[in-house]
Amino acid sequence: MAKVPKVIKPPVGEIYHSIEAPKGELGYFIVSDGSTQPYRIRVRPPSFVNLQALEVMCRGQLWPTSSQSSARFDIVLGEVDR
Repeated sequence: MAKVPKVIKPPVGEIYHSIEAPKGELGYFIVSDGSTQPYRIRVRPPSFVNLQALEVMCRGQLWPTSSQSSARFDIVLGEVDR
């Protein structure tokens, strides 16, 4: 069992870290000034990135077919909205 501090300070500067999530790559971009609170944080969810390919996949298709194409991605709209 390791002793982990209750408050973790992010390093000074910018950092991007990604991990593998069930629906794709989940990325975190953090800008820190060395305090315990990051200056800026941005989460890059996998559903937002996967949704960008929908326009290319649906070109020239009818509406019922395009709704089936969007179901293939299994996106979470609450994740895309943030």
